[in-house]
Amino acid sequence: MYVFVYVTASSLEEARKIARHVLEKKLAACVNVFPISSMFWWEGRIENALEFAMIIKTKSEKLSELKEEIKSLHSYSTPCICAFAVEDGLREFLNWIDETVEEE
Repeated sequence: MYVFVYVTASSLEEARKIARHVLEKKLAACVNVFPISSMFWWEGRIENALEFAMIIKTKSEKLSELKEEIKSLHSYSTPCICAFAVEDGLREFLNWIDETVEEE
């Protein structure tokens, strides 16, 4: 099974650092990085922040290791790391994920 993992980061530099790390470890086939404007509750107040979101494309069996690697690099004490199952997709694209992400 395949998953897209949504992660937010405090800066473009941090997002790129995380993206490069998970790609080099073959935990992901691709990472999309884009700027976002976030509003959220933090320590009893509503906050606004410019953040950078990542969509990390990988296989479900890599999810546990991927989360640990992201947590070890992330500046947030409680980073957003949420996985969404890919129910269907272009077979050639999914095959590319299979070929790119290393097996155990």
